[in-house]
Amino acid sequence: MQKQNYQLALERTLSAIEQSQTRPHLLLHSCCAPCSSYVLEYLSHYFDITVYYDNPNISPAAEFARRAEEQQRLIAQMPLEGKVSCIIAPYQPERFAAIAKGKEQEPEGGSRCFACYQLRLRQTAEAAKQGGYDAFTTTLSISPHKNAQVLNAIGKALSEEYGVSYLFSDFKKKDGYKRSCALSEQYHLYRQDYCGCAFSKAEAQARRHSQNEV
Repeated sequence: MQKQNYQLALERTLSAIEQSQTRPHLLLHSCCAPCSSYVLEYLSHYFDITVYYDNPNISPAAEFARRAEEQQRLIAQMPLEGKVSCIIAPYQPERFAAIAKGKEQEPEGGSRCFACYQLRLRQTAEAAKQGGYDAFTTTLSISPHKNAQVLNAIGKALSEEYGVSYLFSDFKKKDGYKRSCALSEQYHLYRQDYCGCAFSKAEAQARRHSQNEV
């Protein structure tokens, strides 16, 4: 299957919004402050945004709480256009444990990660439907390690299921990831070298150990 250019799709949508002179309300799932930094800078020109921090994959609870605090601090300190607010969902690690069961040995970027995308995006779609938002999307595609093709396919399916528009995107494009790194330094954001779950943390630790041995 041919890869879709989701950055081009995003640019077309943003152009249409600009021409309509409206400001839709976007529910933006965020995994952490660093990943949301560039996305907020980019999209706040076009949308009023509610950041939705729902990440049952993050472990342990202290890590979840620290990332949530950084998310709120960034929103408070960053000069953004329009209205930007934040919802911190309850910490429910059992939800992630249920979808990861039987996939414990899967490598990062495999079926366990795809199930995690589905878990978090479904919750976001449900919240968007219940809250009457115009659209929903996620910051996850900012990461070079996240599969934008899979993320957007999941978003499209959930959009059709819940009847809420999904904002197609590949935020790593156009130096988006590079800009997020610069903003992380500018705002002294807490940043980790793993996605958040115990499996990704273990892989990151093994990677560091291997590099130290070289």
